[in-house]
Amino acid sequence: MEFLQVTSADDYRIKKIFDAYSSTFPEDERREWFQFVRLFAHPKVKVFSVLDESENIGYLIIWELSQFTFVEHFEVFDEFRNRKMGSHITGFLLKNYPRIILEIEPESLNENAGRRFSFYQRNGFSLIDEMYIQPSYGEGKKSIQLWLLANYKPENTQQIKDEIYDVVYH
Repeated sequence: MEFLQVTSADDYRIKKIFDAYSSTFPEDERREWFQFVRLFAHPKVKVFSVLDESENIGYLIIWELSQFTFVEHFEVFDEFRNRKMGSHITGFLLKNYPRIILEIEPESLNENAGRRFSFYQRNGFSLIDEMYIQPSYGEGKKSIQLWLLANYKPENTQQIKDEIYDVVYH
């Protein structure tokens, strides 16, 4: 498995990544195209194309913040799911980024949300905030109550949320 950093919205992989991102994540949980392309100019953001045997199987969008890495979006493309690819990608994250924070939908939302929470628990993540609110991505989009997970025990959850709000959602 390879993790290639994509540094430009002009990269040929971005169309497939953005198409999957747009169809997988609900409207209120994602950026519009004009916001998405701005990620490539932000010094704290890395977008990775995940390859398996030279085939693009998914992507990661991460933010390298002051004391932790925030995983904003992580997806294995539909046709590659249920093959343990997600665990391999999580392994890459854990090896390269020792302090990880991410958002997920509450497990009670639906069956997929419950499976996602179990997946992250199996891969070393714990719930650190059940009352986390993901800010709106912009005009016409709603804030959403999500859960915040971490692979370590943060000392100050509020400080983490403040930095996510100030850097990622501004």
